[in-house]
Amino acid sequence: MIPLQELALFALAALVLVISPGPNMIYLISRSITQGRQAGLISLLGVICAFLFHIIMISVGLTAVLFAVPLAYTILKTLGVFYLLYLAYHAIRPNSKSIFEPKNNLPIDNKSKLFSTGFLTNVLNPKVAVFYLSFFPQFIKPEYGSIMLQSIQLGLTQVIVSFSINLIIVLTASKAALFFAQNPTWVRVQKWFMASVLTALAIKMALAKQK
Repeated sequence: MIPLQELALFALAALVLVISPGPNMIYLISRSITQGRQAGLISLLGVICAFLFHIIMISVGLTAVLFAVPLAYTILKTLGVFYLLYLAYHAIRPNSKSIFEPKNNLPIDNKSKLFSTGFLTNVLNPKVAVFYLSFFPQFIKPEYGSIMLQSIQLGLTQVIVSFSINLIIVLTASKAALFFAQNPTWVRVQKWFMASVLTALAIKMALAKQK
């Protein structure tokens, strides 16, 4: 099993992922604002099921190749560092959008369409696969036991974090969007805070050594 302190650090990385601008967050907020909380919750269920799909695929793949090829760890580590820095830049780049600037032209969909759209939005989101591929190897160690079980442990941790934060946002989307619209200073604070955390995680990952 992965030590608690390592799992806590991974949970922080997962938190940064879920609050960073991306297709999942924008879709859930937009759907919640335009069609109500129930639509947002059904869409969220689809997103979470897609996370589980990603976890299974990544766990099987990592079990097959991680540490079997010495260069694999270095490649994935480098990918993770540049990915974090990429997210940090996009958080503060000129004219970047807040996560509470939704698309308001979404059509009204039924429950099955809401679920499937949420699922496909996440399954086809490259950010999720890149996160798993670049972050899992930083926390998985042979001495902790089965690589497959460690991958599942990390995946379930990420799902719990993602579900918890997205649930709060879906339930408060309208009020949060109104707050940020009326308080633009907090939008800038949110962007710079996110960029700082992402950069700090990138530095820690760059300095980490394979055990």
